[in-house]
Amino acid sequence: MSQKIALHIGGRRFDVDVDDDFADFLTKQIAKDFNADGNNDIKVLLQAYIRKNYDLYIQDNKMKEMIQECDNLY
Repeated sequence: MSQKIALHIGGRRFDVDVDDDFADFLTKQIAKDFNADGNNDIKVLLQAYIRKNYDLYIQDNKMKEMIQECDNLY
């Protein structure tokens, strides 16, 4: 099943359908990055996008380090 999550950006409402198991996680993340109850400027969207990509960059680097450490063990 899926849930609908709404977010207002630039005066427009956007509804996204996501799986139930992902909906709680996404709702919490949206609350951290956006004004979940009101309008969000496009600049806020861009800042959130950059933050999330930075998080992915850090995760990718950590994974590469861990893989390298595992390769060095064998």
